[in-house]
Order: sequence, then C-alpha cells, then structure tokens
Amino acid sequence: MATTLLARFREVLRLRHYSYRTEGVYVGWVRRYIRYCGGRHPRELGAREIGEFLSWLARERRVSAATQNQALAALLFLYRDVLGVGVSDIGVTARARSPERVPVVLTREEVRRVLGKLDGVPRIVAMLLYGSGLRLMEALALRVKDVDFGRGEVVVRRGKGAKDRVTVLPVGVQAVLQRHLVKVQALHERDLAAGRGTVELPGAFARKSPAASREWAWQWVFPAARTSVDRETGEVRRLHLHPSAVQRAVAAAVRAARIGKRASCHTFRHSFATHLLERGSDIRTVQELLGHRDVATTMVYTHVLGRGAGGVRSPLDG
Repeated sequence: MATTLLARFREVLRLRHYSYRTEGVYVGWVRRYIRYCGGRHPRELGAREIGEFLSWLARERRVSAATQNQALAALLFLYRDVLGVGVSDIGVTARARSPERVPVVLTREEVRRVLGKLDGVPRIVAMLLYGSGLRLMEALALRVKDVDFGRGEVVVRRGKGAKDRVTVLPVGVQAVLQRHLVKVQALHERDLAAGRGTVELPGAFARKSPAASREWAWQWVFPAARTSVDRETGEVRRLHLHPSAVQRAVAAAVRAARIGKRASCHTFRHSFATHLLERGSDIRTVQELLGHRDVATTMVYTHVLGRGAGGVRSPLDG
C-alpha cells in the first residue's frame, strides 16, 4: 500500500514541477506520518490524526515551527492533490506560528574576513551568495548559460516559488569565475571523450531536445567532483556540487575568522540585502533582486539602517 501510494505521490509532485529536493522532503514526511499512524492508509485518517502527528512532532520531537509547517504542507499536498480530498474535508489544521527573528547580518569587514578564510569552489560560491544575493541552492543550480558576463547578470531559474529572476553578477567575482569555468569546460570535454558528459535537463525539454544534455551551455557551473548514476535514466553523469560541501567550508571559515555570530551560507544573502539598503538602494529594487513576493519580507532588513536598533541613539552615548 505505502509503496504504491508513495509512487503516485512522487508522480504528482513531478507533474507539478516540484524540485527533487522538495520531493524527497515531502515523501519523507508522508512516510513518517504513515508510520506514526501504525501503517494505516491516509484515506482512513483525517484532521484529527494530522493534528496529533503535528503535536507529537512539536512535543516529543521538539521540531521548529518551520519544520512543523513543512510537514503540514506535505500532508496537505497528499490529501488535496494525490488523494483528492479537499482541505475543508480534513478540517482546519492550525499552522505553527514561527517566531519573528531578526536575521543575522555580517558587517563588510566580517564578510571580508570570512571570504579570506575560504578558497577554491566554496569561495566562489560564497562570493556569489554575498555579491548576487543568491540562496545556496540557487547558486549550485546555475548553468553556464545563466551567467552573462557581458551584461553583468545572473539569471536564477525556478528559484523559490518556481520564479525566474535576474540579479547582478559582481565585477569582483567575474575573473575568478571565468577561470573556474575554463577548468569546468575541460572537465566536461574529458567526460564527453569518455562517453559521458550528459546533464539533467528541466522538465519536458529533455524529451524535446535530448542532445542539449551534452551542450556546454547546459552544464552546471559548479559540477560535482564525482559522477553518479541517474536514478531515472541509468546514465552516468555529474550532478551539481552538494550543498553540504559549501556549508561545511563556510562554517569552518566563520570559526577561523573568529566571528562571534551564528553565521551560515544564508547569512551572505542577508548581508547582501542589508548592505544594499545601507548604501541607499531602493527597497523595491532589493525586493526584485532577492525574488521576494512581498515587499514586507524585504522590510525585515531595514532593522540595521542607521545607528543601532532602528537608528535610535542610545542615551548612554549622549
């Protein structure tokens, strides 16, 4: 039962063009839900069981509100889009309220120190996270054709919310990125000579233009060091670099730079937005560069403008 249901679940996710990353996360939550309910089919369950599962996650597993809401999103997709049970039919399930946290932001000097402790590919990726405001997976999923050196632009394909957007390609990263791509192209040519060199293509494009999988323009900017077997086609090909490789390098660089903040890869994106606003960039422009749907999301970065909290001068400094 579970195997058939999960196969159908994966099929619908792919029909709706969800990413493989989201697919894996959602399938994992459905598996946990079925195990929690003793292996019963979800059709036999409803709002009460969903509520109990979410409460168990919060109470026993102590997951964050964001993780709890992620589990809820997976289950609502299961009922609404796979089983054909409307949201109203399973009742109103309250979403966990995420705490409103101020994002961690590095100063320009702190960014310089962290970048100085990085080298190789992780350093180039980090430069794009800070210089272009990319999310980590957006940077790793870049293809050669998405980097326009002539226009100084980076095109983000199917970012968060399945939206495309254009952001800036910093002058400071262009030379090192071009040298990196020379090495990547040489690697691609060796793969072609060995009878490999294909890359995963998006959606139906793989069926319309299968030969494009070998073209240089479609290759990953940051390919993995090792080849792997594609789970669907059985072809030996390179995926893009795994995010953990960059995450570990950035964590080590933050420690080596003696930064007393809980900084991560995403902190570079926060710093990108904050520093643009500090330099007088229009908040709507920053919103477009970040790909935020609502300007209210971008407004969170205005907390650092001016001196101190909200630009207020402490009476101690008077």
